[in-house]
Amino acid sequence: MITLLGSLLGLFGSFIPEFLKHARDRSDKQHELSILDRQITLMQVNQKHRLEQLEAIGTLRETEALYQHARPTRVVWVDALSGSVRPVITYVFFLLYAVTKGAQFSLLADTLPLKESIGYLWHPEDQALFAAVMSFWFGQRSLLKLRRGY
Repeated sequence: MITLLGSLLGLFGSFIPEFLKHARDRSDKQHELSILDRQITLMQVNQKHRLEQLEAIGTLRETEALYQHARPTRVVWVDALSGSVRPVITYVFFLLYAVTKGAQFSLLADTLPLKESIGYLWHPEDQALFAAVMSFWFGQRSLLKLRRGY
């Protein structure tokens, strides 16, 4: 009986190192997979930051290209005239718009109360024009921020 028990113990005892080796190997492989997952996550984060960096560089270069026409010529009156074209056109068209709306208001004020005449003056076309002007002057950076999700 002791011989049989010794034989069984010897047989199962020889499997213990193999079992421990298998358990350690399995643990090592799980650890390596965990490390690889973390490396993949780090690579994704690095790629995202690199993409954001490239977008920022592209935006900067686009802005530089947009304003390249406004480089100083070192001729004072030419630079002053060049720098005043857009604002002067904007002011002239705003003045024209204001005069037109003033004329419409004076015609309506004779026949309608103030509330109703303002309602007739500010119609959807005026709202669209206002939105277009505001978007042109102030919208580019806001749209970029909105697109990026900041």
